[in-house]
Parts: sequence; structure tokens; C-alpha cells
Amino acid sequence: MKLDRRTFFASLALVGSLALPAFATAADTIKIGEINHYKRMAAFAEPYKKGIELALDEVNGAGGVLGKPLEFIFRDDQGKPGEAVKIAEELMTREGTVMITGTILSNIGLAISSLAAEKKFLYLASEPLADSIVWEKGNKYTFRLRASTHMQASMLAEAASKTDAKTFATIAPNYAYGKDAVAAFKKALTALKPDAEFVTEQWPALFKIDAGAEVQAIERAKPDAIYNVTFGGDLAKFVREGTTRGLFDGRDVYGLLTGEPEYIDPLKDEAPEGWTVTGYPWYDFEEGDNKTFVDAYMARYDERPGIGSLVGYMTVQSIAAGITAAGSTDTDALIAGFEGLDVDTPVGKIHFREIDHQATMGAFVGTTALKDGAGIMVDWSYKDGADYLPSDEEVAKLRPAE
Repeated sequence: MKLDRRTFFASLALVGSLALPAFATAADTIKIGEINHYKRMAAFAEPYKKGIELALDEVNGAGGVLGKPLEFIFRDDQGKPGEAVKIAEELMTREGTVMITGTILSNIGLAISSLAAEKKFLYLASEPLADSIVWEKGNKYTFRLRASTHMQASMLAEAASKTDAKTFATIAPNYAYGKDAVAAFKKALTALKPDAEFVTEQWPALFKIDAGAEVQAIERAKPDAIYNVTFGGDLAKFVREGTTRGLFDGRDVYGLLTGEPEYIDPLKDEAPEGWTVTGYPWYDFEEGDNKTFVDAYMARYDERPGIGSLVGYMTVQSIAAGITAAGSTDTDALIAGFEGLDVDTPVGKIHFREIDHQATMGAFVGTTALKDGAGIMVDWSYKDGADYLPSDEEVAKLRPAE
């Protein structure tokens, strides 16, 4: 089922003509359970929540969905898989939600995905990036919005393949996202550059990096280039130690997520220059839907959006479109509504693939630079996620039969 923006908002106008009441009781809303790490990863989760709230205002202001306001019930899982599963069960059974969304960390996304399959309840993984969520551990009840590690790593591998670098080092957090991100980069790069060699792999524990030791280990391997997957506080420590010890001098560096405002902004004037990264150049949009979104967000909150803001906004757009296409909040109908769904978003039309439930949201790729004492992306371009996804034949081999 396919639904573009014109058809979607036309349907909203139609249901809006039924006259929503001035106030709504719990029974009058369509509830979505939203689980995230609001305290543990506030720098990312709070902009994400604001993006959701902005989109909710727009959707509900246009008449809601199926004649009812859309309501999100936000819950904090403290960044713990067990807590996330407990909350998800409560949202499914006690709160009257019709589906679950959210999570940033991939291990938590995988835990909720597994529960969704067990309980036969729809889960839109809005933010977690591990490839296994839609492939090796994919199931009919789980869909994913953001560009996966495979997609973004392939974009960086494409750039790396065009250089003279032959030997590569990798550094990534030792959990699902990091492992998938490294595996995807190695596979994509060796396919494009068969003589590429990986001379060392570093696997610091998430948020517990010993940056000095990691930098020394990479320097001993003498790679031509480095592929970095660390983020948050780990990224800041790695950049600081690597810069101090000259690790990045004369080397190409590729950074997954490094250009995202949530991660590059805290580095301030310590932000690295010349890295090829994925990110979000919100400051450079001059026209079109990207600028419309940024302007609306800044007018509402008086602060810049992050990539999380965009993902939160697109999460609501996707859910509203999926429910409208389904014509119902029944789980089987929702699955049918999301499979093959097209949604118009600030980054353009995205498509939820039927074969693996992965959306074609892409990513911005550019080069880091310093401007006015802050890190930015320059020479960037938007890469369509559809161009960096495996074929149906490859997915069939990766994804378990259902």
C-alpha cells in the first residue's frame, strides 16, 4: 500500500470534517508507546522527543488519524534492555497502545523486537541501527525507519574506495551496533577495493573507552586510514587523545554518525577536520522541505534541530501514514499498511520495503570542518538509502523464513 503526502493530508482533512471534540478522553485517542533512554542519552533523546511533539501538533491540527488524535505515551528505560522489555509489556497490555516505537541503542531495539514477535505486536524501530534488527533477527512485526549500519557504512566505504588508502583500522563499541557497523564497512569496502586490508580492530566497551590505549593500539598498526564508529562521550575521548598524539595526521578518517549535531557539537573547537562522515547539516538548507522542517523546529523551540529531531518528526509522519493506510489499528492491518508504504518527509519520499521492513531513509555524507569554533559538515550530499540496500536475493539469505 502506498500513500503520498497529498493523499495522506487529504484523508486527514476528510476525517477532520467529522469534527473532533474540543477535548479528548483516553478512549478517544490512538495511543503509541514510545520507549527511549531519555536520561542516559538525553542529548539525543530530547531532540528526538521534540521532533515527535512538533509532528504530533501538525498531524492532530490537521484532524488526527482515522478521526482521532494521535497520542504518544513516553517512557524512559534507563538504557537497560530488561527495563525496556518490562515497560513495553506494560504499554502493550495496560496502556491501550496500538504499537510501540523508539529506542536508540541497538541492543535494546533487538530486545523489544524479539518481544514484539512473541506478543504479535507492531514495533517501529525508529532509531536503532544494527542490521540484524531487520535481517538476521528480523520478524514480521518489526519495521525500521533510520538508515541502518549497512547503508551508512556502505556510503563511507564508497568514499574510502576512491582513495589510495590500502590498510585500514577500525574502532567501534563492543555491542550489536558496533559489530554490525564494522562488518558492513569491511564487506562494502572489500567489494569495491579488493586489495583493502584491515590491520587492527579495536572494540572498547560502550561508554567505557580507554582512549589512550585504543589510540596507541591503532598507531602501532600504522594504518593508512581509520574507520571510527564511536559516539557520544567515547567519541570525544577518542578525538581528544587521537589529536593530542597525532593519530589522525596524514590519515583518512571515516566517521559513522560523527557529523551529527548531537555528537559533533559537544566537541566545539576540538572537532576533527577533514574526516568523511555521516551527519546532519541543518545549517545549510536554503530551500525545500528540509528548510521548512528546520525553520518550524527552530521557531517552536528556539534551538537547532539534531538528527534525532528529524527522526522523531519522521517517526510520527510514518506512523500516521501507516495507520491511515491500514484504515484500522488492528495489528495485521497495520502490518499490511506499513509494508510497501511511501511517506513524504523532509528528506524526500521514503519507502518501507515489503521484503525486510527497512525504510529507504538515507543519510547526509560530507567532510568535517571548523567554523566559528564549532564543527560542521561541508561539501555534503544526501545519499538515497535505496541505493545502499542489498538485493531481494541477498535479503532472502539473511532474513529468517516466516
